[in-house]
Amino acid sequence: MAKTALKTITRLKRQVRVRKKVRGTTERPRLNVFKSAKHIYAQIIDDTNGVTLAAYSTLSSDSDAATGNVSAAVNVGQNIARLSIEKGITSVVFDRNGFLYHGRIKALADAAREAGLLF
Repeated sequence: MAKTALKTITRLKRQVRVRKKVRGTTERPRLNVFKSAKHIYAQIIDDTNGVTLAAYSTLSSDSDAATGNVSAAVNVGQNIARLSIEKGITSVVFDRNGFLYHGRIKALADAAREAGLLF
């Protein structure tokens, strides 16, 4: 089996393990983060209703940051916090989606905290 496939399988196992405990409610939705080699995505999800409340990524039309680096993750974190606060969401549960809390994931989380989200 290829090394990339093994990394993906182990990440999915971590994702399932974390998702057992991390659930988004109407009062505290889930901030889900996904990163690929070129882009980073963030969504605010209400798991009780199964609805995405807000989403932002480096592919968003008003995103002007470079893609795939820490500064792009900071930009996404600030903008997802701005969007969620506009919709009246101030407190979330952070879901790192099986990724290590390091690098771009940590930068996005720190930027969202600085912009006003509580988690």
